[in-house]
Amino acid sequence: MSSSVVVNNMTFKMGGEAGQGVESSGAGFTKAIMRAGLHVYGLQDYMSRIRGGHNFFHIRVSDRDLQASESAVHLLMPLDAMTVDEHLDELVPGGAVIMDAPLKVDDNRLKDRGIKPIRMPLTEIATREGTEKGLNLVTAKLMMNTASVAVAAGITDLPFEYIEDVILENFGSKKGSAVAQANIAVARAAYEEGAREFGPEFGFKLKPVASSPRMLINGNQAIAYGAAAAGCRWISMYPMTPATSITEWLAAHGQKLGLVAKQCEDEITAILMAIGAAHAGVRAMTATSGGGFSLMVEAIGLAAITETPLVVVLAQRGGPSTGLPTRTEQSDLQFVLHASHGEFPRVVLAPGTIEECFQAGYRAFNFAEKYQTPVFVLTDMNQTTAVRAIDPERFDAGAVENDRGELLTDEQSHRVRVIAMEQTDHLAPQHVAASAVSREPRRSATRMGVRRRSPRLLPLRLFRHRSVSP
Repeated sequence: MSSSVVVNNMTFKMGGEAGQGVESSGAGFTKAIMRAGLHVYGLQDYMSRIRGGHNFFHIRVSDRDLQASESAVHLLMPLDAMTVDEHLDELVPGGAVIMDAPLKVDDNRLKDRGIKPIRMPLTEIATREGTEKGLNLVTAKLMMNTASVAVAAGITDLPFEYIEDVILENFGSKKGSAVAQANIAVARAAYEEGAREFGPEFGFKLKPVASSPRMLINGNQAIAYGAAAAGCRWISMYPMTPATSITEWLAAHGQKLGLVAKQCEDEITAILMAIGAAHAGVRAMTATSGGGFSLMVEAIGLAAITETPLVVVLAQRGGPSTGLPTRTEQSDLQFVLHASHGEFPRVVLAPGTIEECFQAGYRAFNFAEKYQTPVFVLTDMNQTTAVRAIDPERFDAGAVENDRGELLTDEQSHRVRVIAMEQTDHLAPQHVAASAVSREPRRSATRMGVRRRSPRLLPLRLFRHRSVSP
């Protein structure tokens, strides 16, 4: 290997239409690189449509921790000609473009910039290998994206085993899975041909590094994990990009956590249900974006005047009204600071990293219950979807301290009016009903690595009673 070869410091970009598998292929390739011991930062960009348009997946790779992407691209993997037109200016001299042999792109445009056109029969490989494994022609052609990723791995010397492991994980762990075996056959054929024909002359390589296992996680998943560590037992919401994946994560682990995830008919219902759950005593939250938050504003005042602890995640999107669902913007701070009529205290958390998203996930509940007021967590489209490879030690759920604020004992609850008058901080203590029924989840949160020092908070167990001053 010559001294001019750059190792473990490059950026990949795959692009194409919605429906061509850009997101799934990009996410799988990112995971494969991470399992080789490298740090990755993966940024997904997609349009608000099911088919057509232009989507891309941007993967930054390094042997050091990454906090952001980089505009310079070293290897472009277009699934259509538009991707070349959109991202040609991002390619660096010495970079390359992996494309299907018949793709209508002028190679001279690339060569004039010092960029290597790598034409491979991607569709032909996918069709040949797929039909040999028993798939029909239409299904086999869809594996062209698998072939593109495999060529990228081949010319950069990323060992094939990492690609194979991710394919088995995505399409079925059983080796008898026809789809998994077909994808592996396509990937292997494309990997070997790409490495043989173009690998020796490509100047950017990936070399596996020994490391402990890492998590591939985005900001929304980190917020959800933090909420789980805090003992969240209820989330009600109406799906709205880019907040939806918070509920998806919590719902996926709902049985383990003893958590209820409720999809409502609209955002007004979602926040009112969350207020009701919180007032009954469980830690509850909702998640939305700008338009949905606009509908929640009056109910936020209800949580404030009843001193009900409530957590609201606002994942910001671009523009007013319905806005730009899949574009990022940080424009809602003033709105959150002054939302709802009247005046009342509130807490606003604005995490800047994925680690801070985890911290905001549990701190929001502590603030909400300690001060008995609504708490808002602000994030944005970029942070909700971008993934990083992070050491699990940075998400120490076992060290999370849950602060429920001042609680009344059963004995004190019989003289609640007297206790309320004795308070000097203007906050009525919360009452935990000892006779309430406990309902255990099938699996404890501890088995998920979510260990709490405070008592477990479960549905139907905790109830809050308010006192009225004389």
